[in-house]
Amino acid sequence: MTPENLSIVLVEPQGPINIGSVCRTMMNFGFNRLRLVNPTKHYKSLLAKKMALSAFTVLETALIFDTLQAALSDIQIAFGTTRRFGKYRKNFFTPSDAAEKLRNTHQDVHCALVMGPEDTGLETKDLNLCQHFITIPTHDGYPSMNLSHALTVLLYEVSLKSDQGEKRSDPSPKRLATGEEIEHLFRHMKDSLMSIDFLDKQNPDHVLRSFRRLFGAAGLSSRDVNILQGLMSRIDWTENQRRKYTHVHDE
Repeated sequence: MTPENLSIVLVEPQGPINIGSVCRTMMNFGFNRLRLVNPTKHYKSLLAKKMALSAFTVLETALIFDTLQAALSDIQIAFGTTRRFGKYRKNFFTPSDAAEKLRNTHQDVHCALVMGPEDTGLETKDLNLCQHFITIPTHDGYPSMNLSHALTVLLYEVSLKSDQGEKRSDPSPKRLATGEEIEHLFRHMKDSLMSIDFLDKQNPDHVLRSFRRLFGAAGLSSRDVNILQGLMSRIDWTENQRRKYTHVHDE
């Protein structure tokens, strides 16, 4: 899925500020194909322009339609956004699932995210024109989201699942150190910390167990172990130098 193959369709958007905000959100994530179905006559007003800022070009090139059916005439897969569960309950995608569906869709397929009016959302007749349905799991106490905020959630997930998003995602999980490496580290740590009286000689494992829990939760890699081994070696060297200095001056 590429930005060229995904259109954002707003059905009867009522507020120019919301429309401008939608354009800005689209530009944030690299999308510029906007379709408006019977929008407010003020959809290109100064308020919309002020909210859109540099993304006003998205609005200037938006396609205008009288009906949703016309807006979807060349769209092959439409995702309707709604909280109207009813008979559609079993067919809902989360934003993440919808993004995964889009990622697995051939790049030549034209798709659309369809969003309804700010006050009522998409009606059943609109949902009937969509092949899939998306709901954002908001809190029941205040389930309605601002139009641009909802689109931000959706496009964030779409971008995250895109090729560009994959490049920016967290690196592959690090290769964890082996048990032998870990135990060698703890033997060295015990000797080093004992030499500087950091550990109680009567019960040195008490504090070492805390280190085991700490490092176990972090999941040490071989490189992490080598760094800690280097720290212990530095402690050993520093302690040896201190003892030599003390011995010379005691004489």
